[in-house]
Amino acid sequence: MQFKTQALSVLALASSASAFTPTVSNARASVSVQSSLSDSLALGSVEDSLNYKPGKADTAFAQRYGHLVGAKVKTAGEAFAEFTNLYGNSVNALYKNMVTDIVGTTHLIVVNARFQRDPLWSLGILTATDLLLKNYPEPGQADRIVSALFKSVGLKEKEIRAEAKMLSDWVEGKSKEDIEAALSSGDESTPLGAIAAKAKADEFWMYSRYFGIGMVKVMDMVGIEMDKDEVYPIMENWMSKQLGKSHLTACNDSDLYFRVKSKLDMMETMMKEIEIREKKRMAERLEEKAEQALRAAEREEKMKTEIELEAQSQRERVEAE
Repeated sequence: MQFKTQALSVLALASSASAFTPTVSNARASVSVQSSLSDSLALGSVEDSLNYKPGKADTAFAQRYGHLVGAKVKTAGEAFAEFTNLYGNSVNALYKNMVTDIVGTTHLIVVNARFQRDPLWSLGILTATDLLLKNYPEPGQADRIVSALFKSVGLKEKEIRAEAKMLSDWVEGKSKEDIEAALSSGDESTPLGAIAAKAKADEFWMYSRYFGIGMVKVMDMVGIEMDKDEVYPIMENWMSKQLGKSHLTACNDSDLYFRVKSKLDMMETMMKEIEIREKKRMAERLEEKAEQALRAAEREEKMKTEIELEAQSQRERVEAE
């Protein structure tokens, strides 16, 4: 692969050079280009490429993860098939694409060799599933979907919920300054301090979406206004200054979280408005039926009275005769 990239780079350089220079008839120019290509395509480079063995490179990454070469990794398709079998029902049509995306995204995160679950990640994935499935139309099915999701990607729901609760209990009553102090100090006696210390010490530490959502949830718990413009600079500060990691993806994920939340809130509002209108129409229909029944009863009572009066009149005429 290195050899191929090297060759393409040289050819691209040669073509770009010819595009900006006049044609030269001198044979030495042709020899120079051929010599440059020969140097780049030297036998040593070919041998290096042929001798390459996955996981055997002389790098820190290969030394740490090289033992995983050839390991059997479940595909996203297999994960979703397992989810379908575990859930046992058809996912509501309105939620099908979303659930498919959750299963696929979570699976790809978990099977990454660098992935290490922590309480902040656990809090994030529960926050995400609660947000996305809170209005699922069939009662009780959202919990079953979440359980099937965790099992299909090889996670234990009980452990995830326990970790999330432990972190939530610790964050309760804390301030923004307390959170920042815990992240910056790396004090392993606190949940966030332990997470921060581990991230700072690991050059291959892996960020994933649910970690960022977990941080957004912590911000919410300490009273930070849940607005993307308020959260963005705090996320940038916590990721770059407190953890020493890139903030770009985390900030993008926080923006995505608020976009999705805004759409779902709008959908929830519309559903409530529709429900209110339907209840109002139903009440109007019931009221109309009640009025019709009342009018019918009045007519029946009136007719009964008239019949009785007519009968009384006839009896009186008979008696008079």
